[in-house]
Amino acid sequence: MPRERDVTPRVAEIDRVLEVNGAFLGASAKPAAAELIEPDGGALVDLLVPDSKAAEKESEARGLVQVKIGQIDLEWIHVVSEGWASPLKGFMRQAEYLQALHFNSLRMPNGLLANMSIPIVLAIDDEQKESIGNASSVTLVGPQGDMVAILSNIEIYKHNKEERIARTWGTTAPGLPYVDESITNAGNWLIGGDLEVLKRVKYNDGLDHYRLSPMELRAEFARRKADAVFAFQLRNPVHNGHALLMTDTRRRLLEMGYKNPILLLHPLGGFTKADDVPLEWRMRQHDEVLKAGVLDPETTVVAIFPSPMHYAGPTEVQWHAKARINAGANFYIVGRDPAGMGHPIEKRDLYDADHGKLVLSMAPGLERLNILPFRVAAYDKTKSKMAFFDPSRPQDFVFISGTKMRNFAKSGESPPDGFMCPGGWKVLVEYYQSKAKEATATSP
Repeated sequence: MPRERDVTPRVAEIDRVLEVNGAFLGASAKPAAAELIEPDGGALVDLLVPDSKAAEKESEARGLVQVKIGQIDLEWIHVVSEGWASPLKGFMRQAEYLQALHFNSLRMPNGLLANMSIPIVLAIDDEQKESIGNASSVTLVGPQGDMVAILSNIEIYKHNKEERIARTWGTTAPGLPYVDESITNAGNWLIGGDLEVLKRVKYNDGLDHYRLSPMELRAEFARRKADAVFAFQLRNPVHNGHALLMTDTRRRLLEMGYKNPILLLHPLGGFTKADDVPLEWRMRQHDEVLKAGVLDPETTVVAIFPSPMHYAGPTEVQWHAKARINAGANFYIVGRDPAGMGHPIEKRDLYDADHGKLVLSMAPGLERLNILPFRVAAYDKTKSKMAFFDPSRPQDFVFISGTKMRNFAKSGESPPDGFMCPGGWKVLVEYYQSKAKEATATSP
């Protein structure tokens, strides 16, 4: 449900608590040798079958029991196969599932913890379980009927949906988007095992060139000679307040002694709820932001993060941060209510807006990551542009919420000058106008 949020009263308080104006949370932020941060476990997981074994593995897959999977399952295969969830090498078996669910982490062979706050699991129903029988391996078949992967050394265990939902979201209230889409009607069993992915996951939507793997991102950062990588995740269009934060972060890193900090602008590309702006429109809007020079293309890498979205607040934001370590980021920008949403029943936020950044600063397995708390930006009426909020003159600032922004775009009304680059705003207006036309065409 739409929310209007008044952030004014707590801005100064949170800035003081987190020392937003001069300090980072988490790991030491001092410049070191120009080497990218190591992935969890010391090496990126790569589960794609090499070309030399492709024919052999496809032949093997044809002879195994087949298990049909859904679109979100395919997105998780994409995520795990490329190493975003390193050191995880497949869908979770019960021991891994319980560690993720109860401890938000996995114990690695060396005794250290890797953060893993979201269970990455595959559900099957009674009929599928019976068809698998005593088999030790199965073939996973995608939504289009193609063989996607072999899951081997499998383990099947009970899917306690209520416990999973309660511990992941902190509520079992009806109306949680991911739960409705992927859990409520899922099977009563979970199947875990090691993945061998037969071919790289592609979506053929014109955006696959943005879907850079952690390995490809690391290669790009190395090519640009980055000595720091700061990641910014978003599932919304970029306005000039976001851009101010990102450019100011780079300035601060330069002042700290880094020579070439690179921004990873990393929109989420998996499942999102129905009222979020679709990925293709967001990517068009991001392109306009770079074309307008709001962000510098020379110091910005735009790529798609393939994970589905849970809207699980402080629990999920740990996953978002952890995955960016594996992509080479040693700084992570976090804002208010990261990965949050409105309560599905009550007229309030589901999570405390400040808990995400606080949890990240304490989360097990994220000690190496520097957390960059979001300095709150608003529209400064005296300067006709987005600026960092100044609590000494609150009357000069206007907070333009996501709801207000959507209402402006739906009506074709322009926001205040300086809120968003004109090309980016035009894309948003086109999207909402196209939605209105579709609604008119389908109405009785």
